[in-house]
Formats: sequence, structure tokens, C-alpha cells
Amino acid sequence: MHFAGKCRFTKAASSLVVAALATSLAVSARAADLDDVRKQFSKGQYADCARLAEREVKDQPYSEEWRILLIESLVATGRYTNALAETEVALNRSYSSIKLRLLGHEVYRSNGDKERAERMLLEINALAERRGGYAYRNPANLVALGRAALLLGADPRRVLENFFDRARAADPSLRDTFLAMGQLAIDKGDDALAAKTFADGLKKFPEDADMHFGLAQAYASGDRRQMLQSLEAALEINTNHVPALLLLAEHLIDGEEYETARKTIDRALSVNPWHPSAWASRAVLAYLANDSDEEKANRKKGLHFWETNPAVDHFIGRKLSQKYRFTEGANYQRIALKFDKAFVPAKIQLAQDLLRLGEDEGWKLCHQAHEEDGYDVTAYNLVTLEETLKQFATLTNEHFIVRMSRQEAEIYGDEVLKLLDAAREKLCTKYNVTLRKPTTIEIYPNQKDFGVRTFGMPHNPGFLGVCFGPVVTANSPASQTGHEANWQAVLWHEFCHVITLQMTENKMPRWLSEGISVYEEKQENKTWGQVMNAKYRDMVLGKDLVAVSELSSAFLAPRSDLHLQFAYYQSSLVVEYLIDRFGIEPFQAILHDLGKGTDINAAIETHTKPMAELEDNFARYARKLARSVGPELDWTKPKRPGNEDEDEPEAKPANKDNYYELVRQASELMRNKDWKAAKAPLQKLIDQVPAQTGPDNAYVMLAYAHRQLGETNEERQVLSTVAAIDPDDIETFERLMELSLESKDWDEARRNAQRFLAVNPLVPRPYSSLAESAEALDDADRAIAAWRKLLLLDPPDPARAHFRLAKLLHEKRDPAAKRHVLKALEEAPRFRDAQRLLLQINRENNSTRVNPAGAANAPS
Repeated sequence: MHFAGKCRFTKAASSLVVAALATSLAVSARAADLDDVRKQFSKGQYADCARLAEREVKDQPYSEEWRILLIESLVATGRYTNALAETEVALNRSYSSIKLRLLGHEVYRSNGDKERAERMLLEINALAERRGGYAYRNPANLVALGRAALLLGADPRRVLENFFDRARAADPSLRDTFLAMGQLAIDKGDDALAAKTFADGLKKFPEDADMHFGLAQAYASGDRRQMLQSLEAALEINTNHVPALLLLAEHLIDGEEYETARKTIDRALSVNPWHPSAWASRAVLAYLANDSDEEKANRKKGLHFWETNPAVDHFIGRKLSQKYRFTEGANYQRIALKFDKAFVPAKIQLAQDLLRLGEDEGWKLCHQAHEEDGYDVTAYNLVTLEETLKQFATLTNEHFIVRMSRQEAEIYGDEVLKLLDAAREKLCTKYNVTLRKPTTIEIYPNQKDFGVRTFGMPHNPGFLGVCFGPVVTANSPASQTGHEANWQAVLWHEFCHVITLQMTENKMPRWLSEGISVYEEKQENKTWGQVMNAKYRDMVLGKDLVAVSELSSAFLAPRSDLHLQFAYYQSSLVVEYLIDRFGIEPFQAILHDLGKGTDINAAIETHTKPMAELEDNFARYARKLARSVGPELDWTKPKRPGNEDEDEPEAKPANKDNYYELVRQASELMRNKDWKAAKAPLQKLIDQVPAQTGPDNAYVMLAYAHRQLGETNEERQVLSTVAAIDPDDIETFERLMELSLESKDWDEARRNAQRFLAVNPLVPRPYSSLAESAEALDDADRAIAAWRKLLLLDPPDPARAHFRLAKLLHEKRDPAAKRHVLKALEEAPRFRDAQRLLLQINRENNSTRVNPAGAANAPS
């Protein structure tokens, strides 16, 4: 198990481990009728189970298994006081059952009796000390001992080795072992291990709702589609599985499907009308609806049986923070910690909330959480990350605090500040916003560090940057090898979030936030953002256009990466439609209304049109735009073998080239190296579908065909079109630099060097091109800056770079010229031009005299 941290093992827990080491294992048998009722329990028939168990308990008052099943059924239906009464009767009749006492711990906690709940654990520990060597030999008891040990603060790794692993070795088919090990991984933040454990459990228990639910938990912070599949499987087996229903409700809240979430929570409450997390979920919905009275009433119900349950406020705060309302979320975590100062989940969440608000108190809390639970992965990751951040350089001005690696700060830190200042000037003016505090930007050269800072875990699910409000985190170009993206567009996009999140007090749906940022990218630079292309045309005119009121859900569990990108594009298209159709002032009014707590649909309707009419008009607008792509082409898709059930394609229009056939022809001709013939279908594709990006688009293929035919001018013309469309294509920028330098087209060489640097400023080649073109254009200052940055990147010919820099500095009478010419000669001692320059510098220095008063005489 991938736990990280120091060993913490209490005396009580240690006794359990010692007792476990002495046990030999055996499998216990259960009565057939009891098994039948337990199967009913696993299917969610809790009320029936309670009745049957209650009857059996009367007939068999000393049956521990029937008594436990009765208590579990009462807890599952929210009859906590009844469960308490049965627990106390059972405890009076059983002086040695650790399973009963472990269940008693849960029952007492559910009734708010923390002291007696703790006493149950101490009794288990005492029993283990006295009788562990001979009384608790079976695997089920070992698992119970392990769970108790964890609650007592035992070292998770030793619990795994001395309890769970031993139980699994004795009985590989014991269900409890899989559930205990999987939940331990969930609790400590090791989702990958949890997923593997529950998946292994499902191989043995494919019809187990708890096992499917465990797998859903493991996927919840990553693959939402897999999570939903697991939840569907759990609820198909057990329609009354309250934890599964509540996790589904969480997902719906995240996707802003609030009414469906409410109905799902109501389903859970129909099973257990007092479930704390169900009422906490209802409190979240009320809070998001700006209904303070309802929020308080729901929270109170969540605390009805346990008034100081920290999990209720922790849950409410966590969900608010996931809505980017970190200040409110932090307040709830503080309440949770007042109830239980040792409640580590609240401490870690509060730490992350504060760090996302730019408050350094968060780091102190990370250390506290790590000290209290050395095996919590999130706390460990954050504590480790702080040491990395201490090595970063910090660049500041009046409005920004930029943290990045020292080398990257030297190379392009000045460009980062310049871009951010430009974004602030333009966007604050456009949206009439005055930011309340400086914005912190953190740029990470290591993707795992970005993941930890952003998500608490080292995984990075495709994000280039994330804005929390006053804090932005971003991946540096160093982390994007093979998946290059324009860092300038990324920072512009994220800073736009800073503006809109403040305008709305962080109360805006994700689709609108992302849509504005993508839209503003394109307003700043026509090559940034996204445009209608062939794939999007197909999606808009097909079944992938999402209703405006449901757009946020498109981000949550997209069917593919393409569908996620389409969600960004459609959101930006909605923003474009709203601004173009109704103007910037009504659009700003929508944002201000959101800040007052107005529902997004109501805010839009107030300043535009009724939602149904707006959605219909937008769909027409989007489809009209889609049909403008390739209007002279036939877009009938060819039938694929084996897909006879596909919808019948439209009849092929007469005298029209088919888009898909042109793509096929061009690809086949390129594979066959028939460069001349390939030009015709490629040119036709370009003429009809000018918005093409990516490595295999028609422009790139046509440019390659021209190159193979030696048609350099044509190749350059096509690549120039690519450069004006795709802001990320560094291969095109590099080829254009090469062609421009050969033809001494210095303006074009400089332009493409700058385009390259906007994607990757951490390689030497574009700086060399920029320096040479600047020299040729008599721009000495730019040339000097470019040569200096080139030398920070270990260039292939450092002697040449030092010499060119020395020559420029000498022309400006900068004394640093001598140091660079010496560096050139250190690299290449026989460098004649450098030798001559050094002699010239020395002659001029020797001919300059300084009088005692400090006034320099002219050279003699």
C-alpha cells in the first residue's frame, strides 16, 4: 500500500497487533436461514430484515449473529435509538464479542455518545490483550480487530500486515477483508490501490453492492464515467443502498443538476430518514439556492442524534469548496474542527481551502494534519510540495505574485509578468472590475507537483491550469513535452477566471466560467481559443449539442476527450452568442446577478429571453455556423462494415465532393508518396474547411507534399497559413524560422521565433533565430536579451553566442563585453574573431585613463 509518512502506533493498538500474531485461523460457519436473511439485507430489504431478526432474537436471545443483524438493520433505517437499546441488551449478554463492540462503537457514535463509543474500542483492546492468543482465531475476528486498531490510531501498514493480510491468507474469499482493505485505501487517499482492491473483491463477489460502491468511491475523484457505472451496478443490486445514492447525489450537485440531486437525496431519506450525510447534502442544496433558513434546518436535522458530528459540517464545506466557494467552505471546516479538533479530513480540507485563497496558514495546517495522520497521502503530498515551493523564485509587482522555478524565472519570467499586466489592463477595464488583492500565479515544471497543489494528488487529468480565484496554478512548458500548449493563451484564460470569479463572488456555473475564458482568449488573439471545425460541425449537427441549462454536466463525465473539448467550445459559443446578440452590458449584469445569489437560468432570462426560447435560438445559431463549414461538400458518412443499424444517411447530393472521401483519398495518396496527386484533394479540403488544426490536418499534409516536390515558396505559403491558425504548432514555427533565415526575411523569422517561444520558451533554437533577426533589423536591445537567454539554455554553440553578445555589448560600451568574449575563447581558444575582439577591447581599455578626481579622459 502506498502510504507515506512516519509510524504512529498507540499502546492499545500495539496490544492488538501482538495478540494477532499469536492467532491461528479458521472459518466460521453460519446458519442457512441467517444467510438467507443476510442476502435480503444485501439487497436493501432492511425493514424486512429488522422484523425477521427481531423475531429470531426473541426465540434465540443469546444469538450474537441475529442480534448483530438486527442492530445493523435498525441503523440502516435510521432507528438509532432502537439500535442503541438492542446494543446495550446484546452487550449485557456478551462479554467477549469484538464484532459486537465494533458495531457498538458505530451505534454509540450515531447517537452522539462519543465517550461510550471510545469505551467500546478500549474494551476490544482489553479483550485482545487477555484472550487474543486463543479466542479470536477466525479471519472475521481478525478483520474486526484490524478495524478497531485503525480507530485506535494504529500504523496502517502494520494493520495490513498483521490483520488484513493474515485474514486474507487464511480465507481468500472473506468479503470483510476486501471491504476493510479497500476502505482503508480510500480513507488514506490511495484511490489506485482502493480500485484494485475492490476490483479484486468483485471477482469473488460480482453481485455485492458494497463492493461496487467501494469501486465507485475509488473512481470519484478521477474517472467519473467509471464511477457512474459502478454506482449503477450497486443500485441495480440494492436500490436502497444509501451511500451509493448519496454519492450519486454528490455527482449531480457537481453537475448542477440540483433538482435531480434533490430527488436522489429524497430516495436515500426514504430509506434512512435521519442519515447525517443526506441532510448535509440537502443543506448544500439550500445553501447553493441562497436559502439560509432551509440550510440551517437541514443541517440541524443532520446533527439531530449527534450534535457535534464533525462529518456534517466537513461535508457541507467540502461541497462548497468544490463550487470554488473556498471562504464559506473554510468556515464550515472550522466549525467541524471545533466539534473535533483531531478530525483530520476537516483539517486537510481547511488547509487546502486556505492555500487556494492564498493564505499561508494553510501550510501550518498541512503539517499539523501530517503529524496527526502520517499516512494520509494528501497531507504528506502537500507537506512535501512546500519544500519544493521554497526553492522557487518569486517575481512581484503591484498586482501579481509569480512563483516559478529559478531557471524558468530567469528565462521567461519577465514575459509572464508582461502578459499578466496586459491581461489585467484589458480585462479589468472591459468588465469594470477592480481586483481586491494581488493575484498569485504558480507555474510548475513538474506535472506531479502541479497535481498536488491543485488536486491534492500527483495525478494531472489533462489540466493546463486552474484558477481558484486569487490563486492560479499552471503547468509550465517543461511539463508538456509531446503535448505542447501555448502558455500565453493558458495564462490569459486563467486570469480571465480571476476577473469573473470575483465579479460573481465565485457563484457561477462551470460552463459559463470556462466559456468566458475561451471566448476572451479568441478576443485577444484570433489564433487562441477554439473555432468551428469538421469534428465540431459533425457534433453540432448530430446529437452532441447540449442544452444551455445543462452545459455544466457536459464537463463532469464526458464520453471522450473530444467531448470535453467540445464542452469548452460550445460554452464559448454560448458566450459569443449572448454578447453579440444582447451586448456586453446585459452580459455583465448576468454576472453581477450571480454574485447576488441569483440562479443562472433566472439571471440569463432577466437580461435576455426566456430560457426555452434562448436555447432554441442558440441551437439555430450554432447549426447555421456549423453548416457554413464546407458548404459545397457532401458530408454523408460512409457506412462502416457491421453497422447496418446506423441511421440511414442522407442521399448524396449530385456533383458534390464527399468530405470523408477527400480525406481518404488524400491520406492514401500521401501514404503512396504521390505528392503531386495529393495536392488536389488537400487543396479542396482547405478551400472548403479552412479551420484545421492538429498534426494530420490538410495544411500540414499539403505543406509536406510541396516540400517533397521542392516547391519551397508554396510550402512556406501554406505553413504561414497554419501559423496564423494554430497557436501550438511549434514544428511549423520552427520550419518557418528555418526558411525565413535562409531567405533573410528577418521580420518573418522574428515573428515565428516569438510564436515558438509562446509555446516553449525553454529551448535554444528560437532565441538564436530571434537574436539573429533582431541584429539584422538593428534592434540591438532585443538581440542582446535573446543572446543572454540563449546562454541560459546550454546552447550547442556557446562560443558563438558569447561572441555575438560580446560584440553587441562592446558597441554599447558595456564592460560586460570582455567577460563574454573571454567565455567565447574559453569554449573555443582558436576563435579568431573573438581573439580580435578581445585585443580591440584591451587596446581601448588601455588607452582610457582616469584622473584622481574620477573624470575619464578621452582616448589618446
